Amino acid sequence: MNMMKTMMLLAALTALFMALGFTIGGMGGAMIALVIAAGMNLFTFWNADSIVLRMHGAREVDARSCPEFVGLVEGLARRAGMPAPRVYIIDSPHPNAFATGRNPANAAVAATTGLLGMLDRDEIEGVMAHELAHVRNHDTLIMTMTATIAGAISMLANFGMFFGGGRRNGSQMLATILAVFVAPFAAMIVQMAISRSREYGADRGGAEISGKPRALASALAKLAHGAAHIPNPVVERNPAAAALYIVPGMKRGGDSLFSTHPATENRIAHLEALANEMGVLTPSPNFAAMPAPRRAAGSASVPRSKRRPSALNPHDRS
Repeated sequence: MNMMKTMMLLAALTALFMALGFTIGGMGGAMIALVIAAGMNLFTFWNADSIVLRMHGAREVDARSCPEFVGLVEGLARRAGMPAPRVYIIDSPHPNAFATGRNPANAAVAATTGLLGMLDRDEIEGVMAHELAHVRNHDTLIMTMTATIAGAISMLANFGMFFGGGRRNGSQMLATILAVFVAPFAAMIVQMAISRSREYGADRGGAEISGKPRALASALAKLAHGAAHIPNPVVERNPAAAALYIVPGMKRGGDSLFSTHPATENRIAHLEALANEMGVLTPSPNFAAMPAPRRAAGSASVPRSKRRPSALNPHDRS
């Protein structure tokens, strides 16, 4: 059922792309748009992981260069009954994480040094379990593909604004103008709806894989606060990338139509209910009282946790 819904949403985005092409260039424009959409889907299917990782300047680590972090991810993958993904670290103070890849056999997970320095081990385990749940549910490919098509719709709309006029009559010009403004708006809504619905599923999956729903809830609270206050240059350049992260890459309001993620408070409430179902007795985090991330001495951007140095964060090692 989830796969059927995904295919229907992708088909809707492709149809929207074709409709915009038709409005701008008639039947020929629609066929060109279809060819472009098919080509983008095919390219993204095979290259989703490299596209996203290159965008973030991620570097791959292994059991030798980062043994504790890689061992943690591999242990979670075994518990989830899936192949161990490639593991990447992004040298950025912005605290966040994401997963990418077309399927569990060709997946990668990445975390920023800001996240690794801010969270304790249990919280990091909860976050990476969340990302593995995305991989297991085949969310990573879909979110990358929808972001690609949504971005292409906006690009085609901008193209239509400059080159779609020609010798059209008044009604055709009005249709073009409406398509130029409505199509990107509709694509954004579809993309965000896909992202929001999948975050709840990945939260549940991550809690079940790690067995620590309240550690994940605590991590979400810290990350949401940190991500809202520490800049993310990738999202500033490409806002569509915000849908890939465990928390929004920039400050956003709650469960609104235009938010890429559910409100963090609502996600924590869902995890609290799940913890009660699982019989987890650890006290729940206090989202409202969560302090701002501390910064390292002499630095304006690198957060540092109160925990002892750990191999989970390469910056902790001498």
